[in-house]
Amino acid sequence: MVVDGWDETDGVDRLFHALADATRRDILRRCGRGELSVSRLAAAYPMSFAAVQKHVTVLERAGLVGKERRGREQLVRTDPDALARARRALDELESAWRARVDRMSGLLTEAAGPGTPAKGPDR
Repeated sequence: MVVDGWDETDGVDRLFHALADATRRDILRRCGRGELSVSRLAAAYPMSFAAVQKHVTVLERAGLVGKERRGREQLVRTDPDALARARRALDELESAWRARVDRMSGLLTEAAGPGTPAKGPDR
């Protein structure tokens, strides 16, 4: 499904793939405080500049960051709208699972018969 020019299925897969890595999440946090150059980001990690650049590329393909060239530097900034898309995707998953649990609970209550209290961890 395409929403606002964004392929939901493909986009969500890329989004969560990008968020699955601790270094990429840390890059997001750092860039969330303000734009940083790829060079400055690379200085913060015990890996090569090229490795950090690859992490930034994964984040960019997922739409989580944007890059802008200023002079010789490429500045990286976090896109808060992408984080909102991740939150919506998780909210949709939660809603679907809650509906399934509610349906199963209803079926179990029906199977137990009238007047029988439902048993479960929260009852």
